[in-house]
Amino acid sequence: MPAITSEVVYLMLIFGLMVIPRALQRFRIPAPLTSFAFGMVAAVFLVGFSQDATLALLATMGISSLFLFAGLEVRMEELRRGMWPLLSHLLARAITLTCVALLSMRYLDLSWQVSALLALALLTPSTGFILDTLSRLGLTEDERYWVTVKAVGGELLALLVLFLVLQSGSVERLAYASGAMVLMIVGMPLLFIGLGRLVLPHAPGSEFSLLVMVGLIAAYVTYQLGVYYLVGAFLAGFVARLLRQRMPLLASDENLRAIQMFASFFVPFYFFYMGMRVPSGALSWDALWWGLGMTAVVLPLRIGSIWLHRRMTGGETARGSLRVATALTPTLIFTLVLATIMRERFQVSDVLYGALLIYAGVSTLLPSLVLAKPLDFNVLVGPLPDTAHNTAVREANATDWAARAPAQAESDAGPPRATRSRRGQTHPNAG
Repeated sequence: MPAITSEVVYLMLIFGLMVIPRALQRFRIPAPLTSFAFGMVAAVFLVGFSQDATLALLATMGISSLFLFAGLEVRMEELRRGMWPLLSHLLARAITLTCVALLSMRYLDLSWQVSALLALALLTPSTGFILDTLSRLGLTEDERYWVTVKAVGGELLALLVLFLVLQSGSVERLAYASGAMVLMIVGMPLLFIGLGRLVLPHAPGSEFSLLVMVGLIAAYVTYQLGVYYLVGAFLAGFVARLLRQRMPLLASDENLRAIQMFASFFVPFYFFYMGMRVPSGALSWDALWWGLGMTAVVLPLRIGSIWLHRRMTGGETARGSLRVATALTPTLIFTLVLATIMRERFQVSDVLYGALLIYAGVSTLLPSLVLAKPLDFNVLVGPLPDTAHNTAVREANATDWAARAPAQAESDAGPPRATRSRRGQTHPNAG
């Protein structure tokens, strides 16, 4: 029997990650959790595969493209429309983050940096993941709007706190990283505009590839600054969205859908890769009980606080507020990223790492159990965006039909038909 080559292994991996998790959706098992479990199982049989450079690259492209999409989904006009409820929500989020961090410092004997990261890991919804799955949850239009606004606002706050915490080692480091971020914020629009003038006129249709390229470069830069890939990718998408009026094709509906499809292919590799890197010490009874206890305390508080805030500020029904709060519970991606940072940079115990994995899994599973449809990272759902091409086609068809309508009506009328009376006489039909 011929040996199984690496190419065959990758083809089997692609088939397994693209087909099997989605097939298990009928049992209301979220597809990302299935991919993560596949990674844990594969680590037993494919020893050393977690160090594969190709797999790491695929995982990086997955997490970067997902946060690039999250940045593109930031609509400033929607944030301004719900500004005051959003600001009160962010104030409540800042208070809860502070309280959780202080409790972690006091009772878990953690440093303030680890405590702050732990609070972010427990309380920050994964915006890219939620936006990918939002159309499958059976929410109303108004509920989807508030889920989007709260998720985006919460992630903006979390990314700012993450940057400050990770760069707080010294004043010099914070100043250096802050200066680099300012240069990125100023230089990225100039880069997009320059590419739009020098490349796009001679390469129509290349907006998608240029956006992905800039997103990956920004993700790599922020990773080198010590704030992980997600900050740079999110910032690239956010800047591209702000330039939509000046460069409409860059963040067009077609490009947004293309980024969604791009992320839907690579994101499963991220979950698989993270599953392969779970240490054996995280698979212990202590980690399980800590994770379940953490879930039993934090999840009801999160859902209850958002429900109460919606009831006080939004005037929603109790059921509608509960649906919004439940849709915001998934923290899978953000928790995985922060748990990895805590383990690699701050050497937290495997028990705490495993507890965070349990919490992330339960928080992600909850909406699929209580809302209308199970969660999935398949983005090919709902109607296609109303693109300029589709609109032009419909207008052309309508004009053509209006021009042909009189001739068609005359043809349908035809010559006067004859009708026969009861006496056998023939009379012309008056129409």
